[in-house]
Amino acid sequence: MIITKTAIEGLLILEPRVFKDDRGLFFESFNSQLFTEAAGAVNFIQDNQSVSKKGVLRGLHFQNNPHAQGKLVRVAQGRVIDVAVDIRKDSLTYGEHVAVELTAENNKQFWIPAGFAHGFVSLEDDTIFCYKCTDYYAPECEGSLLWNDRDLNINWGIDDPLVSDKDKIATKFTNFTTTF
Repeated sequence: MIITKTAIEGLLILEPRVFKDDRGLFFESFNSQLFTEAAGAVNFIQDNQSVSKKGVLRGLHFQNNPHAQGKLVRVAQGRVIDVAVDIRKDSLTYGEHVAVELTAENNKQFWIPAGFAHGFVSLEDDTIFCYKCTDYYAPECEGSLLWNDRDLNINWGIDDPLVSDKDKIATKFTNFTTTF
């Protein structure tokens, strides 16, 4: 597995070695020892999965303490642009983001530790998106940033995405007070 650091401290891209032959393919999607060496000790306690139509945008979501979540995400079917925004107030990259294309073909994974807002847009119908989380979902701790906030300047790669009512009224970055 190749683990690559991004321009923002803490965010990692994981690329498994894929073995293909005439029967299909095989890859190791998670290795605790390699992951711990790169990201530190993490305990995944919940797996989530979503299915999205082309053009669905989900995000930018996070959970505050005491239930802040780290997420290891990947695509089992389809393609997404996946985005993590740094919301750690003492970080030199506060308010900056990293975007990664995750596909069923490239098998890349994106590690997003606590202290980041996360979102993705589906680029194909029936995209299956998988999350490994470090804490349970806690609605009382959830927060969100406005996906199309000009201050964040995220290029989602599509026009007029399908967004939930909740995500349409998320907090603007200029009005946001982080707890991280």
